[in-house]
Amino acid sequence: MWSIIQSAGWPIWPLIFTSVLTLAIIFERLWALREERVWPENLLEETLSTTQKVRSVEQCTEMAEQSLLGLVLAGGLACRHRDRVHLREALEVAGRKAESALEKNLSVLSMIVTIAPLMGLLGTVVGMIEVFGSQSSIGADPTALAHGISTALYNTAFGLIIAIPAAIAHRYFRINTQDILGKLEDAGRALLEKIVINPQRALPSTPPPGVSAARPPASLGSSLNRPAL
Repeated sequence: MWSIIQSAGWPIWPLIFTSVLTLAIIFERLWALREERVWPENLLEETLSTTQKVRSVEQCTEMAEQSLLGLVLAGGLACRHRDRVHLREALEVAGRKAESALEKNLSVLSMIVTIAPLMGLLGTVVGMIEVFGSQSSIGADPTALAHGISTALYNTAFGLIIAIPAAIAHRYFRINTQDILGKLEDAGRALLEKIVINPQRALPSTPPPGVSAARPPASLGSSLNRPAL
């Protein structure tokens, strides 16, 4: 392996760094997108069946940190006492956070797909320069000629070896991300409808100690339509 690196010349080093970065991103995405980190089993069903349960800010925060589905659901549960418009906005904000987490490092992977062949092409050009530089009036230096050809071919091959798996991985993660986002959107819509249809269950049955019972806040639409006294 070391002999190949020596034959490829200095242009191979940026390609080696790029290959390490590509592998790091692929393994990081595989770890981050595992099922228990994205969509824990039975979490959606349990949340929909207990929307009336009183949850503290700490409980919602813990749910949001455990999984992306928990992030979306916690965003809705934290605003379950508010009207439909505010609840939808809270779910949309949580959905954007989940989307950002899903697409993390994908832009870097896309950039690698583009620049890796160009970096290989740069090595090819450097190798061809060495080939022509070995020519002289008394003939070509066989050692310099062989080194120039090796530099050109090895760098071209390394650039393609990096770009092809990176392109496959980027496409796979992109499709997987869109599929997960669709499922998270469906989960948020289900939570929204559950809370809106059963608003009385979203309110705590008993007020916290020291706080007197209060009527549920009226929605914006009902307050506007109320006749003047």
